[in-house]
Amino acid sequence: MNEYYKKDLYKILGLTPDCDTAKIKAAYRKQARIWHPDVNDNSQESIVRFKEITEAYEVLIDEHKRSQYDIIKGFNIKKETSYSSKAREQSAQKAYSESSAATKEKTTSSTKTEEKPKNYTSNEKNHAGGSFSQVFENILDGLFTTNPSSDKNSKKNKTQKPQNGKDINLNVNIKMSEAISGTHRTVNVLHTERCPKCEGRRFINGSKCPLCKGTGEISIHKKLNVKIPAGIKKGAKIRVANEGNKGYNGGKDGDLYLYIDIEESSFFKYDGLNVLCEIPITPFEAVLGTSIDVPTLCGNVSMKIPPNTSTGQKFRLSQQGVYDEKNKKRGDQIVSVKIEVPKELSNEEIKLYEQLKNLSTHKIRENLMND
Repeated sequence: MNEYYKKDLYKILGLTPDCDTAKIKAAYRKQARIWHPDVNDNSQESIVRFKEITEAYEVLIDEHKRSQYDIIKGFNIKKETSYSSKAREQSAQKAYSESSAATKEKTTSSTKTEEKPKNYTSNEKNHAGGSFSQVFENILDGLFTTNPSSDKNSKKNKTQKPQNGKDINLNVNIKMSEAISGTHRTVNVLHTERCPKCEGRRFINGSKCPLCKGTGEISIHKKLNVKIPAGIKKGAKIRVANEGNKGYNGGKDGDLYLYIDIEESSFFKYDGLNVLCEIPITPFEAVLGTSIDVPTLCGNVSMKIPPNTSTGQKFRLSQQGVYDEKNKKRGDQIVSVKIEVPKELSNEEIKLYEQLKNLSTHKIRENLMND
């Protein structure tokens, strides 16, 4: 005998045997909203309870199954005083056997397409799980109907509703030299897509989907080579179309947005399109003049230091600044020089400085207090 015949299905749904179809639907809808695993953090109690109320609903909503159940349980047998409980049980067993035999004979001889009653056995532990997600979708939509074609059309209309994919945002760090000249970056994008096994429902036959582990989603890594244009500014946003999360039912795929962060440089400073830097020179370079190599955003450039150069003096390197792609214009690099005495001098160098001291007649601090 089937497992559900041992249970009081009416009590499970909070009903009495004289209830009508409308009350069965209403009771199940109420219980399902309370006990569905999706609203109970997938607790084991909610999964078991939901299976139980789904089983009760599927038996009682089916006229033939309910009739058999009522006969076996004795709900349709008059409880006369002379009719013992043992006799009722024997009568119920007999009624069930006759009903099953009649049903089997009718199914075999009939030439019409007719739904064959499902035989429940004690081994069918996942009885309620098969229609688990579909039934709950009907609950949410309020579409409890006995018309299969109507339910099919309702579900079809629901699945055809477009759902756009979400955008993905990533931060990308680049050097200032890369911002000036442009570069490429390989970015690792983590896409989130609906689980293809459970189609986002998170459960299969009442158990967590083995592929997505009950999340309803899977993650897919994708590497993209993205061009960073020359002259890009800090905080700029680059859009890569259709590289966000996937859309469904005709909805658009999301976009990928890269937010640019430019690493600060201890050597270069920026003033609009111009690049600023400071270069140290030795005292003899400042006095005698020379040519030095100066780092720029595009490599080293030779710059001439004239004789008698003083600290703080500025020199301009044309067209060595930031390039403005929009206006097709490039700035300059402004180089400030700073005279520095080496920290470690040889004895010979010190002697030469002493000779310079003895030879010098300049009084460079003579007018410090004069306005």
